[in-house]
Amino acid sequence: MSTRITTDMVLGSTLADINNAQLALERSQRELSSGKAILRPSDNPVGTSQVIMLQSALDGLGSYERSAHDGGAWLKAAGGALSSLGELTQRVRELMLQASNGVNSHSDLEDIAQEIEQLTEMAKQQADTQYAGQYIFSGTLTATAPYVQGAGDEYQGNAGTIARSIGPGASVDVTVSIQSLLGEGQNAGDGKLLDTLRTVAKNLREGTPAAMKAVSGEDLEALQTSLDTLDSLQAQVGAASDQVTSALNRVEDLQNTTTAQLSNIQDANFAQVSMEFSSQQAAYDAALRAGATIVQQSLLEFLR
Repeated sequence: MSTRITTDMVLGSTLADINNAQLALERSQRELSSGKAILRPSDNPVGTSQVIMLQSALDGLGSYERSAHDGGAWLKAAGGALSSLGELTQRVRELMLQASNGVNSHSDLEDIAQEIEQLTEMAKQQADTQYAGQYIFSGTLTATAPYVQGAGDEYQGNAGTIARSIGPGASVDVTVSIQSLLGEGQNAGDGKLLDTLRTVAKNLREGTPAAMKAVSGEDLEALQTSLDTLDSLQAQVGAASDQVTSALNRVEDLQNTTTAQLSNIQDANFAQVSMEFSSQQAAYDAALRAGATIVQQSLLEFLR
């Protein structure tokens, strides 16, 4: 038994072809306008899961990048403060050598003592350096200034460490122990920088042979010890900064690689999609013309 193809069947098939051509054309238009090959998860379930995974990896890398940049800026602020402390300490050394030449009057020694006291306060000001509203030399007590201005030289921070994440399972310690350099002044008698500066000013004001001998002898040695400690801290900051820079380079390389993988999966190939669009446009136009011809013939048959 043969199956008779009716006009309705032909019309239905023609409309289905037109709809399919239109859907394909609309998809190509969306790909061209969005630049994405995956518009819905159903377009490519495997690709969609890969996109989610790669985007999550990029988000994680972005977090490490921001943390590393923050750590680098923190260390830069610390390095700047240490450099200023180095210049300040060298100035004190020059003043101590000047005071030890044996030709200074009591008034001269008093002037030198006053300048050293001013430099002492400046040293504490450098120790109170902040980054993004946080004191960088106070350990984990970042809301507390490590030193207060005035006669009191006690350290107000703690020995807590601060680290910045720079990669999966990797971090860099950005803590700088300023207390190991400045100490806690004459009351502590720890021989560190603040104690030395206070002692030098005191000896200069006394001006006795014994006091001046101390300035050119043990006080100068103590100052050199502080300079050695300062060099160690600067080396520590430099090493941490190098670690952060290396981490940033690694993160940037991973970001570039991951971005390229993500682009290969989700981004449309404009040349290919443009060709498909042209082909689908031609197919859609042909389907419309064919449909119009069939509808006209059907209408003539109905009128007959």
